[in-house]
Order: sequence, then structure tokens, then C-alpha cells
Amino acid sequence: MDLARFPRRRYSHGPTPLEFLPNFTKALGGPRVFIKRDDLLGLAPGGNKTRKLEFLVADALARGADTLITCGAPQSNHCRITLSAAVKEGLKCRFVIEERVPGSYREDASGNHFLFRLFGVEAITVVPAGTNMANAMQQVADEIERAGRRGYVIPGGGSNALGGLGYVACAQELQQQCFEQGVRIDRVVVGSGSSGTHGGLLAGFLGNRIHIPIVGIGVSRDPADQVPLVHKEAQAVCDLLELGLTVPREQVVCVGGYWQPKYSVPNPRMVEAVQMLARTEAILLDPVYTGKVMAGLIGMSRDGAFRRDENVLFVHTGGAPALHAYESTLLA
Repeated sequence: MDLARFPRRRYSHGPTPLEFLPNFTKALGGPRVFIKRDDLLGLAPGGNKTRKLEFLVADALARGADTLITCGAPQSNHCRITLSAAVKEGLKCRFVIEERVPGSYREDASGNHFLFRLFGVEAITVVPAGTNMANAMQQVADEIERAGRRGYVIPGGGSNALGGLGYVACAQELQQQCFEQGVRIDRVVVGSGSSGTHGGLLAGFLGNRIHIPIVGIGVSRDPADQVPLVHKEAQAVCDLLELGLTVPREQVVCVGGYWQPKYSVPNPRMVEAVQMLARTEAILLDPVYTGKVMAGLIGMSRDGAFRRDENVLFVHTGGAPALHAYESTLLA
């Protein structure tokens, strides 16, 4: 697939590492777990949204935007990386923050919110759970336009067809790495939230004829609600690339049960997963996304969902700054 026809900014230098986790694999008792270190992507301090923003910010610049507008939760990795891209490009940046858990937004919070302030976000609009975020961001864009400026709205998680191209590029990168390293991957485990990463990766696998099943661990929804979102995203990316294919519904695999009680609210399995990877491989997960996704991989392994000799790839999508907002929970 040719991505060269789409404008793209480059925020990372070379592919992210593909590594085997021997100590974690031993502690888990199988399967053989590998990790794709997308937490080491460019834009401080890395994460999956960087891949999406390479295409989204390039489009914003092509359209003459001077302000990026996006949305997320109070500890949003996506907001933090979007702001980082704005700083890099000399743009302003504004957020609409959805307080999904009442009382969770604090002006003096640590973690990503500290970085919002350090990087110099221009303005933050806080709205209650259930707000129509597209409308709320458009209101910010209208306000900017009245001031004689031009805003560019980026959806939550950077999850649209254009942003999904970032994970088509990741699929191509992964295919090349496996060839060069002589690694066979039997299954891929990835977080499934706003659907851009899961859907984009699936579209990339289909378009590049990579016949490896992808398992999406839900971080905010169970399969009945998540599968349609991922399927729609994957199809939109395929359509944008003009691949002429229909995404098979059965290839959208989502697993639920690991994100409760609510999005971003800790649970014991997440705490175990964060501690386990930190204490076996010195790799940091985050409490909202990757900690719950790894909890899913651990739970599925213990339930016999993977063979002991299977090679399972965990896509690390970043988020470590949020750890500092959950210190008391993770060290309790």
C-alpha cells in the first residue's frame, strides 16, 4: 500500500523496538510474549497517538491551521501528545476535557495534566460526562474563527480514517521487523478504545496480507459496543486507501471485562499488571490503557486462551506520565 500520497510529518526516527520479554514470559508461564515499543515514539514522551498525528497535523498545516483542537479525559495521553505536536509546529492548542468520572478533573493534578500546563496549553474547556464532544470542539473552533484564527479539530484519540493511516504504517513496519529479526508472531494484543489504533492496524494487516489475528482488549467498552466502532474505523481506513475490500466482521475480535468498574478507574488486575511488567522487565505501563490491556493478556493466558509455545505480541501504546496521578493506588 502506498502511503506517500498523503501529507505526513515525521516525529519519530526509525521504527520502534520489537523485543522479547524473557522475564515476564517466565513469570507468566507462557505464552512467549513480545512487545512493540510504541511508547518510545517521538513527541514527548511517546505513545500511539504520535503515529496518527503525523498524518493529522500534516493535514492541519496544509489547511493553514494555527490552532489544534482536540478532546479527551482529564489524564488524556492523546491531548498531551497533540499539544506536544502543536509546540513542535509552532501552533496553539486547546482542549475540551470530558469529566467522565465526577470530580476527577483537578487544576493541580499531576501526570498528564501537569504536562498540559508545562507545555503551555492555551485553554481547557471542561464539560460533564455525556457531552457531545464534536459539538463542544466545534464551538471552540467557532470562537477561534471569530478571533480571526483558523482551528483544526482532531477527534478524540485521533481516531478517524486519516489518523488510522498511522497504524497502517505500523503494520508495514512490523512486517519488515519480523522479517529482519526472523520472528514469527501468532497473535497481536492491542488496546481497543477510540478504535483508531485497533482499526488502523487491522486495515494495515488486511491491506498488506498479514495473516495474524488481532485481539483488542477493551479499555472503555465491552465487545457488543466496541466491535462496531472498530469495524467502522477499519473500513473507513480501507476506503480512504481505495483498497476495494470489505472488512470481514469476524476479523474484529474484542475482549471485555478488564476495564471495569469504569474507564480510567483502577482495578486490582490493572495494578498487578503494572507492577508485574515493571518488576520483571523495567517497562512502565499506564493505569488507564496499557495496564488494563496487559491485565487482559495475563487473564487470557491464565484462562488458557494462548498456547504456551505461542508468540504473542503486545503493542505498548504509551501513557506512562499518567502513572504519577495514581501513585497511591499502584504502591498500596
